[in-house]
Amino acid sequence: MYSPTEILPILMFPTLAVCLFSGYPVAFVLGGIGLFFGLIGMGFDVFNFKEFFLINSRIFGGVVENMVLIAIPMFVFMGLILERSGIAKELLESLKVLTNRTPGGLAMSVTILGTIMAATTGIIGASVVMISLMAFPVMLAAGYEKSFSSGTIAAAGTLGILIPPSIMLVVMGDLLSISVTDLFMTALVPGLMLATLYIIYIFLKCRKHFKFNQNDTNSDKSITRIIMRGFLPATILIMLILGSIFSGLATPTEAAGVGAFGALILAAIKKRLTITKFWEMCDETIKTSGMIFGIFVGATAFSYVFRSLGGDNLILNFMNGFSADPWLVISLLMLIVFILGFFFDWIEITLIVLPIFVPILNTLDFGNHIETAQILPWFAVIIAINLQTSFLTPPFGFSLFYMKGVAPSSVRMMDIYKGVIPYILIQLTGLLLVILFPAIALWLPNTLN
Repeated sequence: MYSPTEILPILMFPTLAVCLFSGYPVAFVLGGIGLFFGLIGMGFDVFNFKEFFLINSRIFGGVVENMVLIAIPMFVFMGLILERSGIAKELLESLKVLTNRTPGGLAMSVTILGTIMAATTGIIGASVVMISLMAFPVMLAAGYEKSFSSGTIAAAGTLGILIPPSIMLVVMGDLLSISVTDLFMTALVPGLMLATLYIIYIFLKCRKHFKFNQNDTNSDKSITRIIMRGFLPATILIMLILGSIFSGLATPTEAAGVGAFGALILAAIKKRLTITKFWEMCDETIKTSGMIFGIFVGATAFSYVFRSLGGDNLILNFMNGFSADPWLVISLLMLIVFILGFFFDWIEITLIVLPIFVPILNTLDFGNHIETAQILPWFAVIIAINLQTSFLTPPFGFSLFYMKGVAPSSVRMMDIYKGVIPYILIQLTGLLLVILFPAIALWLPNTLN
């Protein structure tokens, strides 16, 4: 039996789940619950009033002064430029031409677009809305099923949570105190593997119904012009960003600044950068970045109070009660994250749960299967793959609601729910592969380092 003081940290999570439905901003909910349970802890004499001041020092020392987190607003700004300037739309048009001879070519184009755009912004809401607005009318007009179209767009839009330079990976690198560059390298191959699995599924599903229309072909000159205007600019920009990071020429923060400046120049060259659009993008960047950093502040208060009340020890004792087998522990942690994904966004899960899992990881021994220095990057990547499902799993998959808000009226919510199921299974398959074969994630950092 637990004593009343031991129950306090346990109650923090169901209280959070209930309060998130109140409609208040997540940052205020997280911070408010932390402060509320801190006051209750004072009543039970397990929390000291002076500890509230330590929360402030953690916020300013761990969040406000963190130079790595400067990359977040710049990556957001870069993604908004590519979206609002129409560069992303040109990219989809060029991909349609390049894949029109392939079964499911349009759906593959949407997936490739999501993969490329994933390397420009980790803001899933923006990616899903943008791809939905561009791809839904085209896919439905081409005869694709509503459910299949919905699932393809939703899955493609969520790739930005995993493929570098992902904002979530920047956050994870800071929380785990590991190199963001190493984390980017660890996540790249699993991210591309997941996109490849999507494309294989699309090909297998569409090949029986594929009919190539010769009238849709383009001349070689036309295809070359389309590639030069629509495909190359964005991909070269992304390759320069990732190349500078992986080669060690630039830190992720520096590369984010170069990427934002490069996207700005690209939009100006195409004569799509007006003063009005520029200020709109700046305003949206400020709002999005402010939301993210506000959640950082609230989550810092929540996690500090949770740990101060003994929440870490409760979880460690719970996990030790099952088994010392590291693979069983990893399976249990993945199950916890997957279940939380039905109800919480990645930011809450990452900022609150990840620090709690680190002490558990430090007790695990994987032998020769994984080197000790590579456990945290590998674990961060499998968490990231797992968290992709949180955007698609009903009833509260955020991508599903983003999509429904801009989808044609003929697309029902049930169509969207039905369409994402195969992609959730693909994501879980990818997760299982990276867990069973860590070399999938660790090959690139081992090769480059």
